[in-house]
Amino acid sequence: MAWLRFALTSTVFVLAIILLVPAQFIFLKTGVGPSAGTPMLFHRIVCRLLGFRIHVHGDMAKGRPLLLAANHTSWTDIVILGSLRKMAFIAKAEVAKWPLFGMLAKLQRTVFIEREKRGKTHHQASEIALRLAAGDAMVLFAEGTTSDGNRVLPFKTSLFGAAQVAIRDTDAETVTVQPVAVAYTRIHGMPMGRTHRPIVAWPGDVALGPSLIGLLKEGAVDVDVWFGEPVVIDAKSDRKALARTAEERVRAMVHTSLMGRDFLDTSESDAEPILKAAKNG
Repeated sequence: MAWLRFALTSTVFVLAIILLVPAQFIFLKTGVGPSAGTPMLFHRIVCRLLGFRIHVHGDMAKGRPLLLAANHTSWTDIVILGSLRKMAFIAKAEVAKWPLFGMLAKLQRTVFIEREKRGKTHHQASEIALRLAAGDAMVLFAEGTTSDGNRVLPFKTSLFGAAQVAIRDTDAETVTVQPVAVAYTRIHGMPMGRTHRPIVAWPGDVALGPSLIGLLKEGAVDVDVWFGEPVVIDAKSDRKALARTAEERVRAMVHTSLMGRDFLDTSESDAEPILKAAKNG
């Protein structure tokens, strides 16, 4: 049955690419058509094919410019977040060279960065700042790499500077930074746990092809997406303090999901330290 599911889902996946990729290419080149909405439709189709059941807590902030600071477990984080709202992503430069997925990233107007080259940090921050000022909700995977899905790695501070560059180099007086958490919790209705989370987690030493094939065969994965309490910053805000606050709030939300507790269902005494960390950093 797993291989039958793989055959069916992969066929629909290919059809979606054949139909939507040329359309998005035309939309971007001509400036006519739903160039921001087409990637969201594609991501929603892929989420259905992969069997993701997405449980959303909170909502994306309405203030602009908006930088979303998220944890990063797998390439599927992009599919899941991209299926929920119109947003663009900040990705490492290598992604642009990936077969197929590099092309898809470019069609979604992804900003590619070279994290290892510190000399380019300012230029890259400026590019992100321009997109923020233009009204694009930009997703920064602030850990700088993918984790094993069981924890949140320390957030890198450098690209948080893009929020301040947007204030300094544009007409924006403030920028909204919103912590976002993605946590994979169940598979086929059963708690996933550390043993089975590698089914989804993609720590970087696993080839993309086997990861995609495994998910197409498996299906039925529950995932929590948390849109945390936003932080509004101005030109005087501290970039490192902002990164620490976002990291603490994301870690609290991921912990809540992985421990099987929901803010709405947790007793007041148990919820207090988690809520305090998520809201106040």
